[in-house]
Amino acid sequence: MNKVKCECGHVNPHGTIFCEACGKSFEETDTQGLLDMRYEGSARRSQTYNKTFIDSIWNFFSSVKVGVWLIIITLLASALGTLFPQEIYIPQNMPPGDFYEQEYGALGKIYYELGFNNLYGSWWYMILVASIAISLVICSLDRVVPLYKALKKQGVKRNESFLRRQRLFAEGNVDTPESTDTWVKALKKKHYHVRVEDGNILAEKGRFSRWGPM
Repeated sequence: MNKVKCECGHVNPHGTIFCEACGKSFEETDTQGLLDMRYEGSARRSQTYNKTFIDSIWNFFSSVKVGVWLIIITLLASALGTLFPQEIYIPQNMPPGDFYEQEYGALGKIYYELGFNNLYGSWWYMILVASIAISLVICSLDRVVPLYKALKKQGVKRNESFLRRQRLFAEGNVDTPESTDTWVKALKKKHYHVRVEDGNILAEKGRFSRWGPM
């Protein structure tokens, strides 16, 4: 897929919402509303690639809803497995099918026929557990990787439209380099990590909190 080159010269991955370097939005339909800062504008694989069979599998397991439903189904199956004793805990002097039917009637027979007598070792239960593990890994990678790259590459100088579309925005004048130095010193006293580039200041602290929207 073609990458997106910003007017600032930075080349962004396909699907990026706004430039990783300067913050200029690539969305032509909405230029006034607040920017979606959930992943710092980075492209998630699940929302970008959808051509191959592997992409389809990735997109399926990257859904949080799918992960939640897999957990719910597994919990329900696990609960049903405790309804009657598992096969390893019943007397071994008679066939399991006969035991469940004799002890628990028709419900016991259905329980045995559905394979709940050996639930935690059954192939479909193992698939459910493996699917949950796969979902957790893919969900994490699909969100962690682009967010990490975006936070690592964020530039100091930002496009004006990027700044104006933030939740909090204000304007003011800094007349002299001495004023800039004063701001930098004040921010550092507040334990901000400060970067300065061509008179622009980027002050940041508590970056860990920016991983919250994952």
